[in-house]
Amino acid sequence: MKTSRRAFLRVLSAGAASAVAGLPTIGAMADVTAGSLDEFFIFIIALGGWDVTLWADPRNEAKGLVHPASTENTDTSQLHRWVDAPLEEGAFKTFEPVRPRGSNLVFGPGIGDLADMADRITIVNGLQMNTVAHPDGQVFSTTGRHPSGGRVAAASIDTMLANEFGREQLFPTVSVRYPSSYVGEHLDRRVVPLVVDDVGAIGRTLSRAGMYDSDSERDRVTAMLSEEASDMARQSTYPDVPEGVSLQYQSLRHMLASRLQDVLSGGGLRKGHPEFDYKARFAGAPAVNAAFAIEAMKRNVVRCVSFAVGGFDTHQNNYRTHAQLQQETFGLVAAIVKSLDATPHPTKAGARLSDHTHVLVVSDFCRTPQINLAMGRDHYPNNSALIVSPRFKTNFVFGKTDPEQLLPQPTKKFIDGERAIAPPDLLATFLGAFGVNPRKYMRDGEVVPELLKS
Repeated sequence: MKTSRRAFLRVLSAGAASAVAGLPTIGAMADVTAGSLDEFFIFIIALGGWDVTLWADPRNEAKGLVHPASTENTDTSQLHRWVDAPLEEGAFKTFEPVRPRGSNLVFGPGIGDLADMADRITIVNGLQMNTVAHPDGQVFSTTGRHPSGGRVAAASIDTMLANEFGREQLFPTVSVRYPSSYVGEHLDRRVVPLVVDDVGAIGRTLSRAGMYDSDSERDRVTAMLSEEASDMARQSTYPDVPEGVSLQYQSLRHMLASRLQDVLSGGGLRKGHPEFDYKARFAGAPAVNAAFAIEAMKRNVVRCVSFAVGGFDTHQNNYRTHAQLQQETFGLVAAIVKSLDATPHPTKAGARLSDHTHVLVVSDFCRTPQINLAMGRDHYPNNSALIVSPRFKTNFVFGKTDPEQLLPQPTKKFIDGERAIAPPDLLATFLGAFGVNPRKYMRDGEVVPELLKS
């Protein structure tokens, strides 16, 4: 028997008829076009604050406050894109910016293999952060609002898009150490992010012990309970709750019969997706999250996958690892894109997942342009972002910083005047790319049409 996911999740999320009746957005899918329901989203945050001079906004001149990466302060042995560029006789050796052939983009050596996909990339530079605190920067980058009184004041971007396009998914949002938040009006309770420490936890929740009964016996019991609930619904004056119980049991049968618990385990994901480097020094664990994203989207059970890559808070000598960490992170993004290219879309015949999957990579803020006495870099209120999406202009950079201090510069005239682009504008533009009115969720921010394909 084919189960309606909408009907099942409507009851599953509420748990009682009164709760179902109180859902603010039940049946409110009419504002979403059918085509938009085929879109998937991957959100990644580089926790700690990355050094934008090593990838998105390369600086190899000792100018103003900028103390560029060099062979004296950076471990270059593991960097595939490092090419020495001596500035003058007797000066230290810094890097030659990476300029992909035929591209409008210029990268630092931390970009790694992602440089080969310049025609798929959108870069936003000079993001005005207005903060140098980690919790503040992470929340600001993912919600467009600074915390208020220590509390998150708005929904995160993954929750917003799950609310628009993912209510019928088994997992609207799976969040692995990403600062996801469920805050604000107009949110359906079905889209509360499923927050886990590792994606293997999802498979473990679906596992069943075989000591007392077999899979077939459990299936027969579940089928009987579903049938009894359906009978109760036919006799009830208020059938919503027993119908929902029946649908819940039917969905449980589907999940267990398809052996999702095996596929969505850490071992199952590694085996099923050898294209990711699980032994990478820094991005090996996040590679499992990337494999989960591909597998879950291929099976059409998730709408948004959001996860973190840590280790970017390099105040001390570990600055020497920062560029390699970037290289592995962007290499993981490149592997995700390649895997999406090779994976058929689950509901659109002849389409690839990459044609309808949208990736946004952000960080807390960036690191100071000068190196400190401990051979690290500290917090700095500037930022960059990376987008891989068919809805955005590719081989394209928007935003800028000043040539000497690496601070955001005005890029266009917004409603509130000429200023630099900020995280609320970036998130509003991401929503606007899918026909979502940002004001439904966000207090601040304007759509930047220059970033979008016409």
